Amino acid sequence: MSHVLAIDQGTTSSRAILFDRALKPCASAQEEFPQHFPRSGWVEHDPRDLWSSTAATCRAAIEKCGNPPIDAIGITNQRETVVVWDRATGKPIHNAIVWQDRRTAAFCRELEDAGHGDMITARTGLLIDPYFSATKLKWILDHVEGARARAAAGELAFGTVDSWLIWNLTGGKVHATDATNAARTMLYDIHKGRWSTSICQLFDIPLSMLPEVRDCAADFGTTRADLFGRPVPITGVAGDQQAATVGQACFQPGMLKSTYGTGCFALLNTGERPVASTQRLLTTIAYQLDGKPTYALEGSIFIAGAVVQWLRDGLKIIRNAAETQPLAETADPSQQVILVPAFTGLGAPYWSPDSRGAIYGLTRNSGPAEFARAALESVGFQTRDLLEAMKADWTQGGTALRVDGGMSASDFAMQFLADILGAQVDRPKVLETTALGAAWLAGQRQGIYPGTDGFATEWRLDRSFQPVMDDADRQARYAAWRRAVKATMSL
Repeated sequence: MSHVLAIDQGTTSSRAILFDRALKPCASAQEEFPQHFPRSGWVEHDPRDLWSSTAATCRAAIEKCGNPPIDAIGITNQRETVVVWDRATGKPIHNAIVWQDRRTAAFCRELEDAGHGDMITARTGLLIDPYFSATKLKWILDHVEGARARAAAGELAFGTVDSWLIWNLTGGKVHATDATNAARTMLYDIHKGRWSTSICQLFDIPLSMLPEVRDCAADFGTTRADLFGRPVPITGVAGDQQAATVGQACFQPGMLKSTYGTGCFALLNTGERPVASTQRLLTTIAYQLDGKPTYALEGSIFIAGAVVQWLRDGLKIIRNAAETQPLAETADPSQQVILVPAFTGLGAPYWSPDSRGAIYGLTRNSGPAEFARAALESVGFQTRDLLEAMKADWTQGGTALRVDGGMSASDFAMQFLADILGAQVDRPKVLETTALGAAWLAGQRQGIYPGTDGFATEWRLDRSFQPVMDDADRQARYAAWRRAVKATMSL
């Protein structure tokens, strides 16, 4: 009775899901943790919350499943978030700076003005933006007293959240990451498969701080015996969006998935060849197996599911996410309220870190229902922005869009997505594809699960959404969205 434990450490909560030998979920547990907003545009986590919530959910899931023996652990995580800790004590020297954080926007503009953009994009596939890890790491070294001297002396370790969890799981014995997380730091040469010395020198980041980079399915050490009753091998790691790509079995060039969590992230598999975007998309690593990277084009939306949290916590017009769809369905169809949810700037293809959210088309009769509908529709509009850019970069055609993540459970949101795209949208039976991908990576490394071909045959469709919106209406709605985005960026 082989079982694989998938750790899914996200932006607002940590989850653990236990999968059996047939890759069916046995039990799961989830725990939210506090978000910290020290200033406008700043987002932080206490790294100790990330670890404690992860450990707690792992134990809870195992107990729910009857405490079976665990044969492997896979980790997937929020990407780009930065943790720096003391190698001797394991204590963080500062709160984790989250991927949504925009505090380094001014420094990013300085880098662009100094002419470093082309070099960084050529090597990392990324655009200079506060979103990525490098400028966050530099900020910590610049602002925590004594940090630079300690880093130079080899006393400090840097990692994205996967590295932080691996360090804690192994009792400080392993400082490692995988290629997909490394590729999101803006410090990793995705073509040569190693940390870029010249970029690290540009940011004054000692190479000694950085974790060892391994395949997505590899040996990441074993857990402390006291955590789960015996040491358990950690054999799979991937950033959340790459894990979802794997979980959706997007193994062939042209396959496309979009995950709707806190943000929205669309990845298009481009195979063994990295495609340089002309549309301000990112060139990244989709996954790396047996030392061979498979590349992808990625478009990143900063606010997707988070817009529903805003309806709940900010406007307080819903009590839980499930209320959003029935509320949106009561909206006045004659009103065309547009919400541009640029709460932490705009991601691809605009990359406007200073933009902030705006609402257009309000009338005296606009109310909670119209706000709810506009919030759900904003995700569809933003996804079309990404796919329009991908079509320009990738002219070889592709398959239907595979969707996953919490918001994909909303029939309203997915039908609007199909309508505004004018394309088929496929939702799988297993929506937790991020955890599924992490579990498969870990399990196939241990010989528990089949290879890519066998895993792909197990993908199952729940529902296919077909566009029903009139094409003229579709184009008019999208044109109105583009005008709203342009107006938002000019504020």
